[in-house]
Parts: sequence; structure tokens; C-alpha cells
Amino acid sequence: MANILTQSWRIDRRHALRAMGGCIGLPMLECMLPARASEQATTVMPKRAAFIYLANGVHSLNYQITQAGKDYQFSRSLQPLEKHRSVITPISGLYHPGALGHHHNCIKTWLTGGQLGPTDRNTISVDQKIAEVTAEHTRYPSLEIAITQDSLAWTVDGVQLPPLRRCSEIFAALFEEPKGGKAAQRTVLRRKGSVLDANLAEVQRLSSKMGAADKGRLEQYLTSVREAEIRTWRADAWLDTPLPEISATDRSRTNRDIPRTQAGDYFRTVYDLMVLAFQTDVVRVATFSLGGEGDAIAIPEIGITESRHQLSHHGGDPGYMEKLTLYDSFAIEQFSYFLTRLAETKDLNGKPLLDTTMALFGSGMSYGHSHGNANLPLVLAGGEGLGLQHGSHLDLNRKAADFEGYAIGGNGELTTKHYHLCSRPANANAHMSNLLLLMAQRMGAEIDQFGDSTGVLPL
Repeated sequence: MANILTQSWRIDRRHALRAMGGCIGLPMLECMLPARASEQATTVMPKRAAFIYLANGVHSLNYQITQAGKDYQFSRSLQPLEKHRSVITPISGLYHPGALGHHHNCIKTWLTGGQLGPTDRNTISVDQKIAEVTAEHTRYPSLEIAITQDSLAWTVDGVQLPPLRRCSEIFAALFEEPKGGKAAQRTVLRRKGSVLDANLAEVQRLSSKMGAADKGRLEQYLTSVREAEIRTWRADAWLDTPLPEISATDRSRTNRDIPRTQAGDYFRTVYDLMVLAFQTDVVRVATFSLGGEGDAIAIPEIGITESRHQLSHHGGDPGYMEKLTLYDSFAIEQFSYFLTRLAETKDLNGKPLLDTTMALFGSGMSYGHSHGNANLPLVLAGGEGLGLQHGSHLDLNRKAADFEGYAIGGNGELTTKHYHLCSRPANANAHMSNLLLLMAQRMGAEIDQFGDSTGVLPL
């Protein structure tokens, strides 16, 4: 969430304290650029990443692309993205081994690659791993948005971060002064800092009397306290940095509330807020959940009054299957709007914002009716300025030695045999964490392992 007091990222404590002396990284502002900025590219442009989640998988038979490489044909569900062909990569065949057979964990593990049993704690999500790198440059470390209560973001301690939901709430968190003014906010922050210092001193005094098991639990607690202390000091330092000025047009477009019955308007307004947040550099990593596996909303504006969960358990009902396809296309059309906005919004170097923004759209489930969570539906877009190369369908299924091809019937369409591929991965080495590792590295994270990754996805 944009509220800096609720975030988790790990940086050196001395770095955070030094920031109080004026060394904190400021957002990149136009006033910091040379007078002839349009003719001079900045030496280091911000890198951004966005993650958008669609619950309950897709109607697989109408979603799956069956041709690999550059000459692929868009499936019916993915048609809204055809105009973005040159800046997107549909990806087939990836899965999370730790989520297989556990559909309730799909949204939990989508960005973590964690292996969650009944009592296991989740691991850090890739957006928060990225925020460890980007947070020192921005007012807020990350932005969490969700229609319902299910955020995609998890801290290093496996705690789910709370999301923002209402558009006016998101706007206020990003672009408005804290309630009560800076002085009141600073008083609250420094009081909190004093309490945290006292807690650390007391816990460290008690540690000498604890056994090994207690010391392990204590260290986890201390990590959380230290992170809270860092967040508090950094929030205090940013109070003296002016908020970005928002134009009347952008304000009227984003600072408003839309009822859930107008899903398209809500989705587009959230995407506008994400574009504005990236453009003003108040944050560089964001997540947006379109709903959890059990509570994704209906879309009455296109004639869908059933929940997405209900449609995904269609049982072969033609009416439900058609509505699920319409829902898929609708959600993808809104994602297409996001890409269009990123492409038409200029970065500080005059290039499209999409050039330095990676956006991942997809689900942690493939075939909702049987809770199949292999062959995940994923589309990676943007980020060509970060070294990504697009324009092809990356099909990891075809890289499996025993893959016999897609189950295409005499009419040229996929048959229900395709559902087996959505439950059992064709390529056991095609871990989604390899994609998450690629994105983290392109954002500047100096890591060679993430989740259950076995390498970096070639892209």
C-alpha cells in the first residue's frame, strides 16, 4: 500500500538514518533536468514494474495460443492485445510447483513461488523484492491495490500487505498531504520511533536469557521491528519533500470513486492512477488484484451478473463458458488500455513510459473448473528499455521433449483434452519463478535465485 507506515523493505539502517541528514534519494523531477531536457537523455531513468492478477484462471480453450514464435495468431480472448503485438510476449507453459493441487494458494504464491502447506508461512513476493531496490528513490516503496481484501504483496516475513481499494483513497494516499498536516504527522512518526527504540532495547536485554528456539522467533520479531524503524525514519525524511503537482485533468480523471457495478470504469481509473504514480515517480512498483479466487466481481455492464468464481466452475455449460470468455476478453481489454496509456505518456527523456515499465498480466490458475494450475495464462509487456525483446509467443510447453502438441480437433479448435495440460505441466523445468527472477534482475535486484527458480527465463 502507498501508506509508507505499512510497508516492508530491507535497506541498511545506517543508510536510512543518514537520509535524515539530507542524503535521501529524491524523486526525479523535471526541475532537476537540464534546460534542454528534451534533447538530452537522463543518465539513469527510473525502472518500473506492475503486476496485474486475474482470479480463477481463464476459459482455456478460447485463451490458448497454439503457434509459437513471431507468426502466432491471437486467440479469441487475447484479441484486445493484438495492437500491442510488438511490445508484448504471451507466455505458455509456466507453473508454480508449490501451488499444484492447492487452488487456495494460487493468488498467494503467484508472486512468491512459495511452497505453502497447512502451516507454512509465505515468502517475500517479487514486487517487495524489487521494492528493496527502488524504495530508496521514491516517496512510497510500493503500491498495493485490490478490488477485495486479497493483496498480491507479501513481506520478507511472509505477511500479506493490506491493499487500497477506493480510487479516491488511492489518490489521497499518493498525492495529498497527510491529515492534520506535516507537523502532526512528524510528531506521530517520532513518537512511534521512540517506542520502537524502547522495544529494541528491551528485547535485546532479554535475549541473553532465551533458548535457541526462542532466539529464532526473537530474530524474526527483531527483523520486523527494525524494518518498521527504518520505514518510520524514511517517512519522516520525505515529509519535507514537496508532493508532485497534479494537473486538473489528471485530478478529475483519478480522484473519484466508481461503484463496483461499473467495473470497466473502475479498472481504467486504477490504471490511470498507476500511470500517474509512475509518471510522477512517487512509486516504481505496483500490484493490482482484480479479485480473489472466491470473490472476483461480476460485470453487469456487459451482461455478466454471475461472479467469476461461479463462471469458472462452468461444468461444460455453454452459457457459462461463453460468459467466462467475455469476462476474460473484458479484463484483457482493460489491460490493453493500461498499455496504451503507458505508451502515450512521456517519460522524462521524452520516450514512452512503457519503455521502462514492465507489466505482467495473468493468473495463478489456468482451468478454474478443476482448479488446474499448470500452463498459467501470462502476458509480459513493455520494458524494452530494460532489455526485454517482444513480438513472439514464448511457448515453454513445446520445449518439453515429450510434448505431442496441442489437442486441436478437426474444426481447427482446441478440444477438451487441452484441460489435461492445464493440470499437469508438460515442462517440469518451466517454473514461473524463473520469470519473476528475470523481472527482479531487470529492475536492479542483484539476486540469482527467487522462490523455486531454476534459472532466468530467456526473453
